[in-house]
This record gives sequence, C-alpha cells and structure tokens, in this order.
Amino acid sequence: MSEGERGLLGVGFTPARVIATVSADAPPPVERVATADESDLAAEARELVQRIVDGIGVNARVELEEDDESITVSCSGPDLGMLIGRHGQTIDAIQYLANAAMYRGYQEDRKEVVVDAAGYRARRRTSLEALAIRSAERAVANREPVELEPMTAVERKVVHLRLKEFDGVETTSEGTEPNRFVVIQPV
Repeated sequence: MSEGERGLLGVGFTPARVIATVSADAPPPVERVATADESDLAAEARELVQRIVDGIGVNARVELEEDDESITVSCSGPDLGMLIGRHGQTIDAIQYLANAAMYRGYQEDRKEVVVDAAGYRARRRTSLEALAIRSAERAVANREPVELEPMTAVERKVVHLRLKEFDGVETTSEGTEPNRFVVIQPV
C-alpha cells in the first residue's frame, strides 16, 4: 500500500504497509510430527529450517540433535555455500530466525537453536581461536593493542573466552553494531 519513509535521524519514520494474501496454489502447511526422540520444539525447529533451506533452493538434508540446553540443526549436502553465505551471514540469519520463532512459541520451554552447515560452526570457531592467539601474541610482543575486524556477538564471545586464560592480555569490545570489534590489549 505504501513504501514507508526513513525519516531524518529517526524523525518522520513511517513503516511500510502491505497487504498479503495466500495463493490458492500455495502448498498446504506441513503437519508437524515429532519422532519418538524429538520434542515438539525440536520438530518445529527442523520444519522451520527445512522450509528455509527449500525456499533458498539448496538441496540439503536436515538432521537434528537435542540435549537439555540446545537443539542443533545440521544441514548436509553437496553445495552449502549459498546456505552459509558470505562470512556466515546467511546461516547466522537463519539461526536468528529459528531462535526468535522458538522463543516466541515456547516461552516456558526455551532452548537455544544452533544451525550449522557442513561443520561451518566448528571450522569458524577454530579459525577465530587461532586468530585470537596470534593477535594476543602480537599484542604482547609489540606492547601495543591489536584491533580485530568487526564480528558478530557470537564470534566476539569466542575470542573473549579463548583469551580469558591467556596471560598478559585483556580483551574489550568497542564500536557499535554491526561494526563492533574486539581489541586485545597487553597488560
């Protein structure tokens, strides 16, 4: 109905207004069926991620692991680059959506949803930890602070936790989202 307006410095902001309809050709919603070892929450997480993967057009198999604290949804297939996205932005967005949907629908039985594809999360954690150690060693050797590139909150947390036990440095996050970054300072 209207595109909305950005306004100036937040003044005059008007949200876009749309009218949405469901096409008669749209496939019926998939009925959620939890397996014997899968909770309703896990079944919904699986369904949501599968619908997103199908919508993106990626041919992937969606598997699920559930424990007391989290649900890990793993995607496997021949070409998952589009699902991961540049610097993991797409898979991070999918994970954010999955968590938002789960928190909204299951307020009393919340679990973190982790979405992974082809072991991306483990590879990224390993590379971030290696970067953190190299940067901390450089900060100590040069006696100068080292600024890392902007990262997501999850990635910054990996760096902070890895360097928590590293002698001779302390870490802080600086900047504003989405350009927030870690600074490693010698002590």
